[in-house]
Amino acid sequence: MQPRKSLGQHFLKDRTVPPRIAEAARLKPHDIVVEIGPGLGVLTEELATKLDPNTGKLIAIELDNGLLPLLQERFAGRQHVSFVHADVLEVPPSYLSAGRPYKLVANLPYYITSAILRHFLEAEAKPLSLTVMVQREVAERMVAQPPNMSLLAVSVQFYGRPKIAFRVPPGAFNPPPKVDSAVVHIEVYKPEERPVVISNEQRFFKVVQAGFGQKRKQLGNTLASGLGLSKDYVAQQLQQAGIDPTRRAETLTLPEWGALAGFLSFEF
Repeated sequence: MQPRKSLGQHFLKDRTVPPRIAEAARLKPHDIVVEIGPGLGVLTEELATKLDPNTGKLIAIELDNGLLPLLQERFAGRQHVSFVHADVLEVPPSYLSAGRPYKLVANLPYYITSAILRHFLEAEAKPLSLTVMVQREVAERMVAQPPNMSLLAVSVQFYGRPKIAFRVPPGAFNPPPKVDSAVVHIEVYKPEERPVVISNEQRFFKVVQAGFGQKRKQLGNTLASGLGLSKDYVAQQLQQAGIDPTRRAETLTLPEWGALAGFLSFEF
């Protein structure tokens, strides 16, 4: 099987990597695991061996129908391993896990990494954790702290605690990508554990998106422009929240974003 460029496929060929991914995922024998894009099944094989065939379950979702017969044949004797032919972005996470607590493990296609993260982190049936291989630059953005925050960093850290487990060179894949990769483990917060206390997630992320809408500009200006508010009003509310209007979005902490979302009044 040749990797399909249109699907962003880079098949994992380095056999030393899957055990490290499984270790980073902190799997237990009875876990329900959802894998995205099993490819040729190299990582799938490792995940399957970590689960108890009687109590654990591995559900792998694959878009490439050319790979499915190979995968089904390879894992025919593993009753606790099943495959779903679908676009992961079109399948509710609750369907994949049948409503049970689950852990997500994946070697994500670079071009839809952010979309997949949003799909699972914003879902009602969130995973207990996500252990994902992503572009190294994306991994570093996910774990960034002020003054180097980004919309991705806020979006991920609102829902969980990300940590880079290890880096993976291009030569570990076929074909080798042009950039380094990294495996990130995200331990998802329970609602009461989140570092931000808010009443409305939609309002919170509307403020954050507006704040990051114009890079390297002062927060007072970007929020006024992004939310359709006057600069004077925004400056006043920023000061009420204890935030200097001349600061930039990448310098704010999550609690500061939460406070700001509570102070600003706007239509959305």
